Amino acid sequence: MFSPDQENISTSSTKVPVKYGELIVLGYNGSLPNGDRGRRKSRFALFKRPKSNGVRPSTVHVACSPQAAKAISNKDQHSISYTLSRVQTVVVEYTQDSNTDMFQIGRSTENPIDFVVTDTVPGSQSNSDTQSVQSTISRFACRIMCQRTPPYTARIYAAGFDSSKNIFLGEKAAKWKTLDGQMDGLTTNGVLVMHPRLGFTEDSKPGVWREISVCGNVFTLRETRSAQQRGKMVENETQELVDGSLIDLCGATLLWRTAEGLSRTPTVKHLEALRQELNAARPQCPVGFNTLAFPSMRRKDIVDEKQPWVYLNCGHVHGYHNWGNRDAERDGREGRERECPMCRARGPYVPLWLGCEAGFYLDAAPPTHAFSPCGHVCSEKTAAYWTQIPLPHGTHTFHAACPFCAQQLSGEQGYIRLIFQGPVD
Repeated sequence: MFSPDQENISTSSTKVPVKYGELIVLGYNGSLPNGDRGRRKSRFALFKRPKSNGVRPSTVHVACSPQAAKAISNKDQHSISYTLSRVQTVVVEYTQDSNTDMFQIGRSTENPIDFVVTDTVPGSQSNSDTQSVQSTISRFACRIMCQRTPPYTARIYAAGFDSSKNIFLGEKAAKWKTLDGQMDGLTTNGVLVMHPRLGFTEDSKPGVWREISVCGNVFTLRETRSAQQRGKMVENETQELVDGSLIDLCGATLLWRTAEGLSRTPTVKHLEALRQELNAARPQCPVGFNTLAFPSMRRKDIVDEKQPWVYLNCGHVHGYHNWGNRDAERDGREGRERECPMCRARGPYVPLWLGCEAGFYLDAAPPTHAFSPCGHVCSEKTAAYWTQIPLPHGTHTFHAACPFCAQQLSGEQGYIRLIFQGPVD
């Protein structure tokens, strides 16, 4: 087996742009259901721009009338307006910062948005499944500022600038004056961030979810997602992203991977080699004695006749068959509860899918475990890590989910070790 590093050999050539990192949307297995298109995709790489476009705060205009605030924000430069009342608005002008590159994320398809993100529907296989009634993701959700010089630090801020280069925090938005006289605020549904302890490695442990303000300060979570009262400021934590940081936009969660972290991560070619290795072992169905095979990554959503299936309560892998399905109609369960022919354990019986998004893997070990109830297969350490990560769900709940499809995990552990039967001959 080759090293995953072989495909990530760095070069000092000036022709290769510096990569700051990548954002990967949780819930997609390598691409959006109907394919990646333009700025709407499951994975977005942040490269050093030919010319910096970062901004930093400069002049503060206090006690503006709405008309004066409008005049200032109409200037051809970035600004943030904080509406305190119908007669008073504070406008903070922003000036160019040649040391940083800015990248904006949100639901809007307008030009200032670099990465268009829509609501993730757990377990969706096509775009028709993903049309939610009303999106909770902000049109201009957040912005990331990357330092243009080593170590290329990436910092996250709530809210993004619109086509007029403005951010407006209306009367109802949570906002306040800081001790040093500056303004700050939170967006309606907030931008939450969780930094893993010990990085995104085999030893990683989940960190604590925090909320990031418009100016990049860190706060404990509000009581509910859009509550007026902000949490407590956390002085000793920063908005700097680390390898494995999770960013939640209330409807979609993004994983931040640094360029350095990705160089240690298995590649798609490596995962394909592991798939072929699994298939080369010729696992068999203990009932039909037919050889099983994981379909190619291009056919990752279509059930194949050789597809391995698993009994989620015991981990025994079979081909698809109707054995043990006799009680299905009587129980009204449509065959979801099945009895394993090997050990008689009863439980869900689902097809297995290879996890194809390499950025979610913690190591390059063989895919030996499957998430429950979806059947996505990955390495043991990858499965163990994601089952202990509480991901925001709705406005005030958290639960662990499969990173490849976003389905809430079930069962004692949330994942199971797979038991394959080798060829009889």
